[in-house]
Amino acid sequence: MENDEAAAKLRGWFLGRLPEEWFEGQPEIVLDREEITVVGRLQAPVLGEDASEVERTAAMEGGIQRFREETRERRIEIALEAEHRFRRKVSWGIAVGEETVMFTTLSIPVMTRLRQSERRVLDTLVAAGVARSRSDALAWCVRLVGNHTDTWLTDLRDALQHVDRVRAAGPDVNS
Repeated sequence: MENDEAAAKLRGWFLGRLPEEWFEGQPEIVLDREEITVVGRLQAPVLGEDASEVERTAAMEGGIQRFREETRERRIEIALEAEHRFRRKVSWGIAVGEETVMFTTLSIPVMTRLRQSERRVLDTLVAAGVARSRSDALAWCVRLVGNHTDTWLTDLRDALQHVDRVRAAGPDVNS
C-alpha cells in the first residue's frame, strides 16, 4: 500500500501536469505497486431527444476515439515523465456516462499455488469456453469477485490506508 503523502504527491503532480480542458472535472488517479491509472471523464455527446440508443453509443465511441487520437502525443509525453519520476507504468482511460474505456493497461503475471479443487474450477471454465487458459480463467474469477464485492473491497482498502497512517505515526524503530 502506498503511504498517503506519496500518493498525494503523485496525484498532485498529475493534476498539475494534465491540461485542464481534457476532462470534465478531475480525473480519477489510481495507483498500485506497478501501475498508475488515469481515467478522465468526458462530457457525454449532446444529441437530440429523438436520438436512438445506437446513435448515442456511436457518438460516445466517436468522441472517445477523437480524444484518444488528438491527445496521444501529449499523453505519451506525460506518461514518460511520470514513469521516470514515479517508477511505474502509466495507463489511460476515459469515462463517458456509465461507460469506461481503457486505452492501455498492464497485465502483470502473478504466481499462485492452487490445490486440485481450485485447479478444477479453472479447468472447468477453460473446458466450457469461458476462458482460453487457466490464466484467463483466474483473471475472470478475480474480476467476478471484484464486481460483486466492490463495496467490501473499498472498505478494506480504506482500512489498510488507516493502518499505513497509524504505522507512519508510530515510533521510529530504526533508531
